[in-house]
Amino acid sequence: MNFGPKTTESDSFDLLDAALDGGINFLDTANQYGGDKGVGATETILGNWLAQGGDRREQIVLATKVHEPMSDRPNDRGLSARHIRLACEESLRRLQTDHIDLYQMHHIDSAAPWDEIWQAMETLVAQGKISYVGSSNFAGWNVAQANEAARSRHFLGLVSEQSHFHLAERTIELEVIPACESYGLGLLPWSPLGGGLLAGVLDAENADRRLSAQMRTRVEALRPQLERWEALCRQLGEAPADVGIAWLLQHPAVTSPIVGPRTMDQLNGALHATTITLSADVLAELDDIFPGPGQAPEAYAW
Repeated sequence: MNFGPKTTESDSFDLLDAALDGGINFLDTANQYGGDKGVGATETILGNWLAQGGDRREQIVLATKVHEPMSDRPNDRGLSARHIRLACEESLRRLQTDHIDLYQMHHIDSAAPWDEIWQAMETLVAQGKISYVGSSNFAGWNVAQANEAARSRHFLGLVSEQSHFHLAERTIELEVIPACESYGLGLLPWSPLGGGLLAGVLDAENADRRLSAQMRTRVEALRPQLERWEALCRQLGEAPADVGIAWLLQHPAVTSPIVGPRTMDQLNGALHATTITLSADVLAELDDIFPGPGQAPEAYAW
């Protein structure tokens, strides 16, 4: 989502080429991404990169999303069959490809019946325009609803869930992760560093991360934990951002965290994280610094 509003097309191309050379083969975006460049701008950059050829499209698993408003028109959003069909066509056009490997519902749409959603997705699969369907920001109950409805239609259903998940935000361990494990969904955590919170935010060199009022509030609320976190990373001799990604990579439920590098240094750090192995003692200390919510329903009932 940084490509376009924060990273130029040329720099985005460099990041994408370096990611491919580094062994990254899963690219995730959304049709709405583009920020001040306008909705669809990020997909357009990815499409222009793919159009350069060199087997780029054949080497990647391409994912995008549908749900968010694409204009101020009432039918240009959500998960109606109409919007799913039209949004998919527009994404294919911007991405300059004939198929999307993973088509994800960006959010739940309580106004759209599951039979309507799955009928639209089944049609796109039959037409060869998408290969798999995923979800994003679903509750555990939504995952169960979706897959039970798909089962009744003899359709594969969801294969992945993209959730907000990092050391300082572990709510999905209560319900979403158990649902994903039960139904065999891959888990794709977004914002693996909490928008920079876990990237060394207390370090003077990263003081610019705390310019926003929201970040200052988050830092002050978690300051004792962040001090312990950054001290532990110094002991490990690793950058906090790399340790944060390494923790997710070692989580048994995680398929792959979604990293959003704006610069080559950030990409190189994410690649380095794949070489870090955290010992059982370090994992236990991380659990002590950033405790999870516990197991459902025992965490809130008996």
